[in-house]
Amino acid sequence: MSPATTPTPPPETAPPRGLFTALARLAVRRSRLLLVLTVVLLAGAVVLGSGVADRLRSGGSGGVVDPSSESSYAADVLEREFPGARPNLVLLARADGGVDDADVARQGRELAARLADERGVTGVTSYWDTGAGALRSDDGREALVVARLTGDELEADRTLEDRIVGHFDGRQGDLTVRVGGSVAVQNEQQTFIREDLVRAEVIALPITLLILMVVFGSAVAALLPVGIGVIAILGTNAVLRVLTSFTDVSVFATNLTTALGLGLAIDYALLIVRRYREELAAGRDLPAALAVTLNTAGRTVLFSAATVAVSLAAMMVFPLYFLRSLAYAGISVVVLAAVAALVVLPALLAVLGRRIDAWDVRKLVRRGSRRAPEPAASGAGWARLARGVMRRAPLVATGTLAVLLLLGAPFLNVDFGTADYRQLPSSADSRVVQENIRDHFQGSPTGAIEVVTRDAPAGGLGAYAERLSRLDGVIRVDGPTGTYQDGRATGPAQPGRTAGETAYLTVVPGVEAVSDEGKDLVRDVRAVDADFPHHTSGTTAALIDSQAAIGRGLPWAIGIIVLATLVLVFLLTGSVLVPLQAVLLNALSLTAMLGAVVWVFQDGHLSGVLGFTPTGSIETALPVLMFCLAFGLSMDYGVFLLSRIKEEQERTLDHKAAVVEGIRSTGGVITAAALVLSVVMVAIGTSRITNTKMLGLGVALAILMDAMVIRTLLVPAVLSLTGRATWWAPGPLRRLHDRFGIREGGPAPTAPAPAASDTPDAAAPPAVADTAPPVPQERERAGAAAGKQSG
Repeated sequence: MSPATTPTPPPETAPPRGLFTALARLAVRRSRLLLVLTVVLLAGAVVLGSGVADRLRSGGSGGVVDPSSESSYAADVLEREFPGARPNLVLLARADGGVDDADVARQGRELAARLADERGVTGVTSYWDTGAGALRSDDGREALVVARLTGDELEADRTLEDRIVGHFDGRQGDLTVRVGGSVAVQNEQQTFIREDLVRAEVIALPITLLILMVVFGSAVAALLPVGIGVIAILGTNAVLRVLTSFTDVSVFATNLTTALGLGLAIDYALLIVRRYREELAAGRDLPAALAVTLNTAGRTVLFSAATVAVSLAAMMVFPLYFLRSLAYAGISVVVLAAVAALVVLPALLAVLGRRIDAWDVRKLVRRGSRRAPEPAASGAGWARLARGVMRRAPLVATGTLAVLLLLGAPFLNVDFGTADYRQLPSSADSRVVQENIRDHFQGSPTGAIEVVTRDAPAGGLGAYAERLSRLDGVIRVDGPTGTYQDGRATGPAQPGRTAGETAYLTVVPGVEAVSDEGKDLVRDVRAVDADFPHHTSGTTAALIDSQAAIGRGLPWAIGIIVLATLVLVFLLTGSVLVPLQAVLLNALSLTAMLGAVVWVFQDGHLSGVLGFTPTGSIETALPVLMFCLAFGLSMDYGVFLLSRIKEEQERTLDHKAAVVEGIRSTGGVITAAALVLSVVMVAIGTSRITNTKMLGLGVALAILMDAMVIRTLLVPAVLSLTGRATWWAPGPLRRLHDRFGIREGGPAPTAPAPAASDTPDAAAPPAVADTAPPVPQERERAGAAAGKQSG
């Protein structure tokens, strides 16, 4: 082997003391012990987390409701005092000869009696027992039996599966029965989510592995990030299983776990493996390469995990368990992904050593070509792009900003709503039932507005019911003093609607419950005066209260995210301007996502292609989740880039060269990481549930926009415009950063390096920091030499 092709090892220096050096030494000295412990813990996580899916909640009953709101209070009173008052189960019975036929009526009463005898079922009411016109279809061929499945969401779900569907769905004599109601909608939604998640994993894993093999060229190197992702997912399932013993956890947490578990773990492993291979190619031995890797890329991983975790933790300010449970899942998977990347992955690298490049799939390409391929680390194309952007910084910054604002403009017309049966595919049984009720029955027995009263005299309660019945959009009001329509009594008193001093009224709406008209009707009901306490509940009332809770919590959540981002980016860079830029540019990266959510999922464009039913509104809590998730992931890539730019800035003291070198050295890894994570999110976006589809496709778009537009165009353009002022900080803050700041390359240089040329291809000065890695040009030459040698 010619000396000219042998990498010259960089001068060895003692690694700095600290957490990352200790982790590197632990990985080298106790690698096999760490891996054995990992296998044992992973086996325990598999056993513990295996039943987590059966303990998750759909979020349909209470998941997006403020537990301290008026609607929650009224719902609790109804559940406690009148358990049959709020039907969540509907049996839609059809008879071709008409439901009023004597023999059919007898069978209908028998059907209702059988349902009432089932354990866990209460409040059974049928058309044949009451003769209520609202329980009979307009054409007289269909009738309803409504009831309530008691217990919490999980108990009601088990009752539905074990004692209702198999016994009542299908042909029942002359009747054809289909099962519907909110509990059936939630059950089918949960089933679809579980099935779709398995399909998403089957789609994402092979594509992810293929992308990683293209990036690394080595099958062994490509398998490592996937393995770290699997560890994060299985570990988080175990954490969620434990959390379900103490609090409610939404079924959507499994989607978030898969997305973040694969995405972040692969991102972190990709960064670490890439840096480790660079250090080996530069001539370092295994312990030194691992120490430098963890003191550089490892620091970035820890910092990135902190920013993502803080963004997700902001959802805990909201009282809705849907958002809180996703915060629990997100924080857990971020922490586990970071721990696996910083502890388990170094142990694997220590065992593999230089065999990290085994099973090189690029050998086939090399054999067919006389020219050795350019090392992946060179990034010459990214450097040219960065220099071109910086030469035209004002034009690029203005044009990119205009396009992003244009893409986000549809969000100005957003209309918030709540999820309903239209989330399901059009073929789902429970959706078919709900649409039948909507189209062929007067009012919805499961979409009524419930009003709970206390200490109301009989005369006052009747007068109050009369006033409610006069409201526009009200079909009738049922109560303990009678039935009222258009301000007059039309029916007798209804028994069972009082318990001590508590009573309740049912306002049957003539408008779609989840609509602007439905929300206006609830506000009108609440505005009707009475001389006694009264509280309103129901689907639409809960939506109004949820929107109010999110509106109160949103400023706090945004404040937490912004403040944490400013502090963390300042600790990384020591600059006052860079944290402000990071917040603003991250927010801009979300404009395309938010605009697309409204344009596609609210307004219905592309609904035929994507296979969903537009409802004219967006689930209230979902944009909050998407904002926190996408902002954290954008910061993930921002940290990758800023940490490398800061490293070069400290080494060369040349601002433009540092920006170009940062883009050059991270452009490939950020793009690869974004592709991997977007593949995972798109796979989740193939779900048959509209909200899951919206989450997956929307966040995938945000990730790609951030990695391919913000990081490659807007960031270098803005940094070029701000120039050397980018790194300015007042004296007190500069001293604070000198003491507590975080540097990817370890301690600050002891002496300034001479300024480098703006052209990163020029010769660079030697590294002066104790832990600084070899300069990029040395890595390029070493990588090229290693490529020739292996070829």
